[in-house]
Amino acid sequence: MKINACIFDLDGVIVDTAKYHYLAWKALADKLGFEFTEVHNERLKGVSRMDSLEILLEVGGITHLSEEEKLKHAADKNELYVSFIKKMPADEILPNVREFLNDLRENGIKISLGSASKNAEMILEKLELMPLFDAIVDGRHISNAKPDPEVFLRGAQELGEAPENCVVFEDAQAGVQAAKNAGMACVGIGDAETLGLADFVMPGFEKFTFADLKAQLNK
Repeated sequence: MKINACIFDLDGVIVDTAKYHYLAWKALADKLGFEFTEVHNERLKGVSRMDSLEILLEVGGITHLSEEEKLKHAADKNELYVSFIKKMPADEILPNVREFLNDLRENGIKISLGSASKNAEMILEKLELMPLFDAIVDGRHISNAKPDPEVFLRGAQELGEAPENCVVFEDAQAGVQAAKNAGMACVGIGDAETLGLADFVMPGFEKFTFADLKAQLNK
């Protein structure tokens, strides 16, 4: 395939902010009076804030909240999460991600973010990565959560590229499905069993280059 652009999910691909999300959701569950474990938290990967709240409430067996109460709880959770990431150092970027992004730039590849996070720009700024991105598509710009392909199709549009010339990097099953629904190649970051729909899966970006990407996708 011809690779003109790469689109990256944020959490679990560029940076591991999942721990901060978990701490914030757990604090909300504690306040509501039930236990929310790291196993429960796996269900929230790649899921929008309000959909994540619905899953958390389902875990706690809470069915009586009004929409207003739900919005308040989601806002409280986000406020706590933001307080965590404001203290995040630049070295929390996952291994070799910065080097891989620079390699893409040197090869003339366009780069977009495609994330459900509404705090994406703040995180990229904390990681000192903003100059490496040509487009940012996050939870503020889309209506439909993954596995809907909207976030990736919007990224391709922002970059001026056809979906078939884009490669998505994802760590969540819903994200891999979204990439496939968009008609894009997809590299899974994490567990091959979970991310089996991806074109190939790797544990992370260590020693990975643009040449490796081309070789894998053009086997």
